[in-house]
Amino acid sequence: MRLIRYVLYFLILLVFSVSGYFLANQLEIWKNCPWCNWIGAAVGLGFAILTLLIEKIIRKVPLKVILGGTLGLLLGLSIAKLLGYTLSGMENNAVRIPIFVILSVMFGYIGMVLGSIKVEEFNMPTFGLLPRGAKRGTPFKVVDTSVIIDGRILDICESGFIEGVLIIPQFVLQELQLIADSNDPVKRARGRRGLEILRKMQRSGDVEIKIVDQDFPNLHGVDSKLIALALDMQAKILTNDYNLAKVAEVQGIQVLNINKLASALKPVVLPGEVLHLQIMKEGKEEGQGVAYLEDGTMVVVENARKYLGKEVDVSVTSVLQTTAGRMIFTTLKEEGHRKSH
Repeated sequence: MRLIRYVLYFLILLVFSVSGYFLANQLEIWKNCPWCNWIGAAVGLGFAILTLLIEKIIRKVPLKVILGGTLGLLLGLSIAKLLGYTLSGMENNAVRIPIFVILSVMFGYIGMVLGSIKVEEFNMPTFGLLPRGAKRGTPFKVVDTSVIIDGRILDICESGFIEGVLIIPQFVLQELQLIADSNDPVKRARGRRGLEILRKMQRSGDVEIKIVDQDFPNLHGVDSKLIALALDMQAKILTNDYNLAKVAEVQGIQVLNINKLASALKPVVLPGEVLHLQIMKEGKEEGQGVAYLEDGTMVVVENARKYLGKEVDVSVTSVLQTTAGRMIFTTLKEEGHRKSH
């Protein structure tokens, strides 16, 4: 795809330059000028470069905004044309033509700006041309490799909490493929899991997946390219990588961190609350037992080693938040009653 784009760019530059060369040869004032043909070719090349720059700018603008601006421009020029009929009685062209040009520029500009802004207030038919989620308030979300390998994004998409378009860059797919082809069996399994998760997301249809081939050859590292792509598309970044999240936030990019979401959804446990748990294994200290909540939070139970494999009622004494996660310290409910008595 990238090779085809470069070929098209070359053809555009070639056509404009050759056209400018032969056009300059047809002008009477330049017939006796030996270098004027090459000047025409340079002018044509300049117009070609300007066209490619405009195309690059337009690519970042939503199609709905382009349609609204175009309709507004046509409407503004039509109004200017109607007002221009009132000037037809003026015989002085030196006055009539500048006034008509001013009216055309003024109403054309106002119509284009208002059309591109106010188009969001209308439910215009898209005829399938606009991607789902390409609306104001639902920007694109660039997906990091860590989120795909993690796998929880599939459940979140199926729950309907993520809307809009998920952007999967080609360089992320290449990184997934490299991990899947790794000699390390653990890495190979993680990479294949990520590819399988991505395939399930595409088949589910709960959220639109868009694979883009935009790359940044001057940048090294997937993280740098993700940040550049998010800035270019004015998108959010969906990641589990702590360092990537911090660098993106410094550059003003909004980050959606799955780990933060999981922490926010953990049930709130307060001191004094009674839990019914199964003692799964022995603790580090003498007599301790260890249990787990449904979300995987570790619960340390004092004097519960003798209840290994059994279910008991425990009372929460304290909650400790560490860098590795949350730990809950409890005592057996019956022992709590004895101490209180």
